[in-house]
Amino acid sequence: MTRVHAFTGDDALTDLDATGLVAALAAGEVSVPEVVESAIARTEQVDPALGAVAHAAFDRARGEALHPRGGWFAGVPTFVKDNVDVAGMPTQHGADAFTASPAQADGDFARMYLATGLIPLGKTQLSEFGFSGAADHVRLGPVRSPWSTDHYAGASSAGSAALVAAGAVPIAHANDGGGSIRIPAAVNGLVGLKPTRGRLAQDKMMRDMPVRIVSDGVLTRSVRDTAAFYREAEKVWRNPLLAPVGDVTRPGKARLRIAVVTTGIGRDPSPEVRELTLRTAALLESLGHQVEEIDNPVPASFPEHFVRFWSILALAISRRGRKDFGPSWDPTKLDNLTLGLARHAARNLHKQPFSIAVLRSSQRMAARHRASYDITLTPTLATETPRVGHLRPDQDYDEIMARLMEWVAFTPLQNATGEPAISLPLATTAGGLPQGMMLGAGAGREARLLGLSYELEEAVGWPRIQGA
Repeated sequence: MTRVHAFTGDDALTDLDATGLVAALAAGEVSVPEVVESAIARTEQVDPALGAVAHAAFDRARGEALHPRGGWFAGVPTFVKDNVDVAGMPTQHGADAFTASPAQADGDFARMYLATGLIPLGKTQLSEFGFSGAADHVRLGPVRSPWSTDHYAGASSAGSAALVAAGAVPIAHANDGGGSIRIPAAVNGLVGLKPTRGRLAQDKMMRDMPVRIVSDGVLTRSVRDTAAFYREAEKVWRNPLLAPVGDVTRPGKARLRIAVVTTGIGRDPSPEVRELTLRTAALLESLGHQVEEIDNPVPASFPEHFVRFWSILALAISRRGRKDFGPSWDPTKLDNLTLGLARHAARNLHKQPFSIAVLRSSQRMAARHRASYDITLTPTLATETPRVGHLRPDQDYDEIMARLMEWVAFTPLQNATGEPAISLPLATTAGGLPQGMMLGAGAGREARLLGLSYELEEAVGWPRIQGA
């Protein structure tokens, strides 16, 4: 395996996380221009091997570094996933089917995100319209994991994850419609929290879905960075229907009722991943939590309904492309996964209302489960991250879908229920790759997840790519 990273002891970033960088800036140990220049240099060092950058805005970042906006993260470099609008940057959605012009204004999410003080260096690559569990592009190729460039960096937020894991920036934007915060966190040794539905400001396209399965968030290398982001974000924008996350800075004190589920939704994990999950369960029990292994409460038919809903999004894009993306729209340049999903949706339009009802009803199932358990532990993914090529978007649609379903067997549930879930780098495969473990909680319980995450981080620490 070839590992790629830019951690070094002789630049302004060193091995600092975002919180450490805020402290170093406040103490005058480094300047914002130095930090931004280091991040640009690191990105240029690693990206040829990773393929993570969709649009570079380095000169803009240099200019902003001279007069950084306010906010707790003022001066901390970041990237934004290329499916939300940032003023002056194109939003290409990982697609070749149109040519995007620079956005006229920040979208609702970017406005909130950048108001925390973060400085964007550009935008990161994703799978076409975020549909695949691997960011692999017919023309540009895959986004590769810095832990092993022979393997995928995982899901549509792969570009952001690869750059954070490789040390180019300490924090980056991600969003999650079927696991794309948690999946890349799992395979890149990162912390990835999918928040409760409606927790953060969101662009109109995401808000208008019949079931709001997509949530925005961040990928980081530490629990404290993720916690700090949610604390600062809700100072900018807060949903009055949800209790605030607040300032979570230490492990929670409560001993929790934890359900352990090692059977997937329609697919079971590999024997290795099941064993790694049970080891995590044993760790939680050793910390004093009440742990019980249970059968998966989710009906085996759930994936069928989720894919049917997922596919209607592809059909909408294929039919509305010219209206939404302009006269350059060319549907012949869509990849096989998008086209196959659109065909699947067209054949099953009469079943769509029932599938939407099933996804909405999953909230009631989740509420019944939460009456007995505070937390649910599962693996984030059913197997180790695939090798590059396994999920190529020019393969037959049925083959791609079969392979995706074998891998992504746990994460879509919380997209339907709207509950929060976090992937933590708690395990390592025999092949030496990170394998995330996922903790889910009831709606609005991000603080509980963060407290437990701090506890686990203190107990075992996270793997370090620079020490591997």
